[in-house]
Amino acid sequence: MRRLPIFFVLDCSESMIGENLKKMNDGLTTIISDLRRDPHALETAYVSIIAFAGVAKTIVPLTEVVSFYPPQLPLGGGTSLGSALRELSHQIDTQVRKTTLEQKGDWKPVVYLLTDGRPTDDYAQEIKRWKDHYANKVNLIAIGLGLSADLHVLSQLTENVLLFTETQEGDFTRFIKWITMSVVSHSRSVGEEPPPLLSQTEHIVRLAKDDVARAYDESCVTFVGRCSHTRSPYLMKYERPPMKASGLDFNLNLNGFNLTGCYTLNEDYFAWSDLSATAYQVNTSELHGTPGCPYCGNATAFAVCQCGKLLCVNGPETVICPWCDNNITFGDNSNQSDFDVTRGKG
Repeated sequence: MRRLPIFFVLDCSESMIGENLKKMNDGLTTIISDLRRDPHALETAYVSIIAFAGVAKTIVPLTEVVSFYPPQLPLGGGTSLGSALRELSHQIDTQVRKTTLEQKGDWKPVVYLLTDGRPTDDYAQEIKRWKDHYANKVNLIAIGLGLSADLHVLSQLTENVLLFTETQEGDFTRFIKWITMSVVSHSRSVGEEPPPLLSQTEHIVRLAKDDVARAYDESCVTFVGRCSHTRSPYLMKYERPPMKASGLDFNLNLNGFNLTGCYTLNEDYFAWSDLSATAYQVNTSELHGTPGCPYCGNATAFAVCQCGKLLCVNGPETVICPWCDNNITFGDNSNQSDFDVTRGKG
């Protein structure tokens, strides 16, 4: 039987933490559930999941829809698009059946690449390799999630670049429905020209125009710390508020970033992260809100050791840094001036 390989290449960088990652996990479950109810997809579609953050890995190989079990997506620091393309190319080379004298190969693979940021690795060589060897053999649909997605880079990969922006409640649900409809449409048209990109849903996704590349995610900043009691890692996320406030007769310039939350992490976060140093910093004067520790409840999760790492403390006290194991004494910081701190890669 000729299969229709469907690859989901998903950005699992730390900017996705919280509600966004939950939506992506729930969305995958919905897509598979809906595909199981379509006879065409049930017969031909085989699905694979490739996740990428600081590294890229296949977390589900090509699997028939009826046997597919949606995984829990990982989380890591960095957006290694080059690594993702390299892993995708490897999976196409090794998992997609080619036509031989004895059998017909699989149908032309379909790839959905979803990312919300800018690549943090050296991707140029992998894009050239993709265009030279794979672009004509694969239907690639690249989708930017939000206004910080680097559409300039995505447009180098494919002409099919779409932008999804969530403007009202229910938009993400409709977006997942759009992806499901697109997969079903491909499964019903195997062997023919690829179907159109469902232009009637432009209120959900729209064809993206080229954009200026950003050096980092401008909409949020992230920081990783460890609990001084349990030594477990956590991630703090701050988001930039909208630059315009509705209902006013003037534009309100809102500088800085507001605290979104402080989230527990698994140790495998570091295995998924690009741990090379980043030169990008932010001043603490731009950060509004200080979270408590999500593990022990200490008053602040934003204390800085002399080693440069973040940890939690509960006021003036001496603690052992969970990163470098040195004793460090924190005093009353009421008169402490603001300082620069290294931000995550997003």
